[in-house]
Amino acid sequence: MQSAAFGLSSSTPLLRSRRPSRPSPSAGSFFRTRSHQPSPIRNALSRPLPLLSSRLVGAPGWASGRSHAPDRKRAEVLVARASSSVPERAGGETSSGGGLLGTLQLGSLFGLWYLFNIYFNIYNKQVLKVFPFPLTITTCQFAIGTALVLFMWMTNLYRRPKISSSQLAAILPLAVVHTMGNLFTNMSLGKVAVSFTHTIKAMEPFFSVLLSSLFLGELPTVWVVLSLVPIVGGVALASMTEASFNWAGFWSAMASNVTFQSRNVFSKKLMVKKEESLDNINLFSIITIMSFFLLAPVTLFVEGTKFTPSFVQSAGLNVKQIYMRALIAGLCFHAYQQVSYMILAKVSPVTHSVGNCVKRVVVIVTSVLFFRTPVSLINSLGTGVALAGVFLYSRVKRIKPKTA
Repeated sequence: MQSAAFGLSSSTPLLRSRRPSRPSPSAGSFFRTRSHQPSPIRNALSRPLPLLSSRLVGAPGWASGRSHAPDRKRAEVLVARASSSVPERAGGETSSGGGLLGTLQLGSLFGLWYLFNIYFNIYNKQVLKVFPFPLTITTCQFAIGTALVLFMWMTNLYRRPKISSSQLAAILPLAVVHTMGNLFTNMSLGKVAVSFTHTIKAMEPFFSVLLSSLFLGELPTVWVVLSLVPIVGGVALASMTEASFNWAGFWSAMASNVTFQSRNVFSKKLMVKKEESLDNINLFSIITIMSFFLLAPVTLFVEGTKFTPSFVQSAGLNVKQIYMRALIAGLCFHAYQQVSYMILAKVSPVTHSVGNCVKRVVVIVTSVLFFRTPVSLINSLGTGVALAGVFLYSRVKRIKPKTA
């Protein structure tokens, strides 16, 4: 193995002493008589230059025993797990910051997460109620998110990632299920009450356990199975007494559960290589852009250009009002997911799951109050039991099975 450190000696051609082409006898006599004595210049040139050689170790262009492969050296593995509506961050508990300031910052993020989610569900429901084109609305929301991501990258508000084609190919399945999950959610919101959609979506843990068992061979513990009983029972009880119940809205919400939780399977089956700059927020940003380009052609083929001012006006709708509500819904749609990733970077997945359960309660209560949704006692009981089961599930997930 050739070393990068080297010395300059008198044998180096460029530094060899030049002799006159025709030396005089006196000069020749001088060289013959002095040749047996060591020359200070030759000794100096025969010693390596420590400063130069130390700086040249590992320098580009010189042979070295170390491999300089930045992709292999810097690349790491990201398992983009999905928990509820966002991928779950691998790892355990992390500290959220220092003291009171960190607590206030984390509390503010949770408040923004809930606030953006409330506004998204209210404005999104108002639009879908009078404009029943979920493909168009979902595409517009991804378009708004794409515009925000590009603005964030171009203005250096957030560092733009360096990503390879192989990484994009690995992220593509996650973008597909992300697109389908949000589309099915909007389809459900357009058919049934917001509170009922979120009650059905409380069954996400059930599908997470089911898909992990079928495709990954991960058998749940007894405590996890027991926590699923109130979830399934509560959703069934709420469905039987739901005033706005219809099968299209019910199955759309169920399909949303399946697609969102299938990200667990994809993320564990597919190892997504990422550079240091590709964190969870950039991963979500890339998924948002890919979702827009995936859904836009389908929307044009199925629904056409339905969101033009002329079409909206011909439907008897207020163009300015619909556009403004759709814009607010799209901004809140991207904002609440972005904030969710920021929270996930500060807390453990279990804490995030509990916060997501509380968020669902807040959304259900506010939507019932805002839309004045008729709710019976049995319906409220079923919703409460289902949400209590979700909270219980998030707690028992921390219990690790004993290994022999």
